[in-house]
Amino acid sequence: MNIVESAYARATAGNFGQSCDPAVGRLLATLAAGLPGRARVLEIGTGVGVGTAWIVSGLLPRTDVSVTSIESDEATAAIARSAQWPAFVEFKVNDALDYLETPGEGFDLIFADASGGKIEGLDRTLANLNPRGTLIVDDMTPVEGWPEDFRVKQDGVRRALLADPGLVAVELAHGTGVIIGVRRPPAG
Repeated sequence: MNIVESAYARATAGNFGQSCDPAVGRLLATLAAGLPGRARVLEIGTGVGVGTAWIVSGLLPRTDVSVTSIESDEATAAIARSAQWPAFVEFKVNDALDYLETPGEGFDLIFADASGGKIEGLDRTLANLNPRGTLIVDDMTPVEGWPEDFRVKQDGVRRALLADPGLVAVELAHGTGVIIGVRRPPAG
């Protein structure tokens, strides 16, 4: 069983129904595969590690990268950590907004898959995206039964990303609906 299959098996065994859509996962793997050496990847919303597994599947067999995945729920993060991961993967139990509060080195790929850092605190996520870095947000296609207030917030994320002059962004009807944005480099 490969790393992605193992992650889906953990999700099924743990009754975790909010895992990364396979079409979005394949996109994550593809974007990760094109990252330069010493790239830094951030996943916001680990869940049980399905998105992480897709990212890692695109990076392997490389080891010249780092992946940080943030999950606010300790029990859910423990399920993700229970798997075998390459040494370049680090899991943190933290509130995404707290983690993003002080931009550090920045990241070359950010997958925002939780409310904190996407619905709330999108500005903090963008502040942590390096020039030429790629941001991917999923779950942008409204689903029957979602609360109206979430749809309004989701539309706010859409408008913010597509209108941000610091990004080149596109919305795709792929998987659960994604927006991909690349941070423009400084002029000059």
